[in-house]
Amino acid sequence: MMIDLIVAFVSGVGQTFYNIGYAISHPQLWLDWSDKQAMMRFIYYGGSFEFFSAVILLFFILTCIGLWRRSVMWWSVRILEYISNNIGRVAAWAGLAMVLQQIIIVFLQRIFRVSVISVGPGAPLGYELIPEWTFLLFSRDLAWWAEELKLFNAIVVCLCCSYTFIQGGHVRVDLFYAGIARRKKKIIDILGSLFFMIPSMSLIWLYAWFFMWRHLITPKVSASDTLEALLRKSRIMKWNVETIGFSPSGFDAYFLFKVLLLLFAGLMFLQAIAFFYRSLLELREGEESDNKFMDKDQLQNEIPDAHISISEGDQVR
Repeated sequence: MMIDLIVAFVSGVGQTFYNIGYAISHPQLWLDWSDKQAMMRFIYYGGSFEFFSAVILLFFILTCIGLWRRSVMWWSVRILEYISNNIGRVAAWAGLAMVLQQIIIVFLQRIFRVSVISVGPGAPLGYELIPEWTFLLFSRDLAWWAEELKLFNAIVVCLCCSYTFIQGGHVRVDLFYAGIARRKKKIIDILGSLFFMIPSMSLIWLYAWFFMWRHLITPKVSASDTLEALLRKSRIMKWNVETIGFSPSGFDAYFLFKVLLLLFAGLMFLQAIAFFYRSLLELREGEESDNKFMDKDQLQNEIPDAHISISEGDQVR
């Protein structure tokens, strides 16, 4: 029995190596979207067991190299956190855009009583000022712009989640974590990232992947479809991007929310790997490595705690 399990494991690892090599050496079989069968292969393998096996194998190899050379693991942490930080810092501006757009909507609706808002060279504040430049304007009903505000909110939630995680900005319901020893905290962080974050983000990716494609192409695809079934569907496949809104003149690009859900799962998966590596390294290297290479935001008027000292006998008046 044990021998059979070992043989099955070794053969599975060998098959995964083969799949990775074959995908790299034959990119036209899944990246040439002019071929409908290649596109269906891309859709199938994007949420397949083979894809996740390849990701886990690469993660295992990188972890082994990092245990041998800690500098490799630290560089992995820095690169992954750099990606999340910069994407989050850019996406955070969507919050300001959402506020400004809401102000413009209220202003134009209450003051000018407009029903259509235009964006372009001839409409600097959403109100058409130069009729001759109408062909350069992007015009939509007021209801479209009001519903589109939800997209800004989704951008902030999905693309800033991993960034907020790095910055320590998430609200925590803490029953015992804060009061335990540092070593136990690191062990909890390691186990949490390995057995909670990575599996949960993998599950979200799986459902978000096919959920997104069901709103981009026809016929519909699902996680239960085999590769052979998808290749048969490729004969009648065509793009069918979802443009249906909740109201006749409302926002009609809800497929973007499906794309953002997938990006959320991908970014949080990468952050789970970075958090696992950071917790493991901080556990092995001691307190001096806490927050090492951590790129945290700091306001200019913030004073580090190290610069604040209250000597004994001082009184606060």
